Amino acid sequence: MSELVQLKAGPSNFSGQDKPTWELYSTCIHCGLCLNHCPTYRVLGTEMDSPRGRIYQVLQVDEGKLPIGDSFATHIDRCLGCLACETACPSGVQYGHIVERARAQIETHYKRGWLETKLRRYFFTRMLRDFQLLSDRGKLLRFYQRSGLQQLVRASGVLHLLGLAKLERLMPPLDTEFFFTNIGMLIPAEGAVRARVSFHAGCVANIVSAELNRATVRLLARNGVEVHVTARQRCCGALQAHAGYLEDARLMARRNVDAILPEVKKLSLDAIVTNAAGCGANLKDYPALLQGEQQYEAKAREFSAKVKDVTEFLAELGLREPVRRMKGKVAFQDPCHLNHAQKVRTPPRELLRFVGAELVELPHPEQCCGSAGTYNVTQHELSMKVLAAKLDDIDAAGRFDVLATANVGCLLQLRAGLESRGRDVPVKHVVELLEECY
Repeated sequence: MSELVQLKAGPSNFSGQDKPTWELYSTCIHCGLCLNHCPTYRVLGTEMDSPRGRIYQVLQVDEGKLPIGDSFATHIDRCLGCLACETACPSGVQYGHIVERARAQIETHYKRGWLETKLRRYFFTRMLRDFQLLSDRGKLLRFYQRSGLQQLVRASGVLHLLGLAKLERLMPPLDTEFFFTNIGMLIPAEGAVRARVSFHAGCVANIVSAELNRATVRLLARNGVEVHVTARQRCCGALQAHAGYLEDARLMARRNVDAILPEVKKLSLDAIVTNAAGCGANLKDYPALLQGEQQYEAKAREFSAKVKDVTEFLAELGLREPVRRMKGKVAFQDPCHLNHAQKVRTPPRELLRFVGAELVELPHPEQCCGSAGTYNVTQHELSMKVLAAKLDDIDAAGRFDVLATANVGCLLQLRAGLESRGRDVPVKHVVELLEECY
């Protein structure tokens, strides 16, 4: 290793705590097995938009051979962070951590456009950390959708003039009552208490999937689980980490550890449960995020050991016999951060089969739908091309009655995609289908 380090062409263009390290990226042996698993490589066919190519660029920046400029930012920004490459990699490369650190360096050293910079900072460093602000902005969007203003703006053509028409149509309908009102509540188990958990509600999910959150706690309660929707919980920090705002992600991690872990220990709770694959992956990654912090490192390990996706938790606990059984065929789409990040693949399928569903498997289940947090907004055109490939797989799967997934972002993306193709197929979270059976 020392001989390789001596070959560096000059001082690194990375700096500070959050830089990709040799220990991270040197594990890549450039074998290329990741290439055909990468959605952006499959769409664009360019080496620099593959995991191997991005790691090579990271190496070049660290060796002082490549600046943190337009080219580097473009290729790193294009990554969905789906982690399909990690599943395919024979060397165990922690590609997700490499990209997050590369993006943190871009946020530090690269100058984006004025408006883009302002919008990114407002969303990632203000709205996501302040639930009151998120609720207030959610109410404004809900008024826009329900007052007739949305129809007026769409009919005026102004969205087309501004190039925002396609993006605006991705906006999901906001719930009548946000889930913020449920934070701090205790939902008692029905019948004998079989387990007790803390429920992590997410951030944007509180305004766009509040009813899904309520369905989740009802499903848990009906299966004998006492649910504590822990007070003072915050955004998990996943969106911030993926965007390169790692210090904000750490702030959210510390706040969640401080809010949830004492309750877990005091009440001897069995798990910290989430219904969002992206949130669950990040909550489980707190030990890496808070590594080296004397006050939090051990707590982060204790915290993450308790985190379970709701399908993972219920499959381990075992469902009670449902009131009624499902009829019909259900196609299941694997969310990337459930499949690749958490390695949770069998539980959703087991649960659906238990309540009577006939499962239909999609071709290429390891492939991303293109949602990827805020990716379908920030990289809209590329996101739609990735989605098109997923929709082709859905078409190839044949006839089924409902498409199921286990992540809010995937759910919204797939609904929009099927609607664009004129397919009248309901898209539901696994929890919604299970809860209907109870």
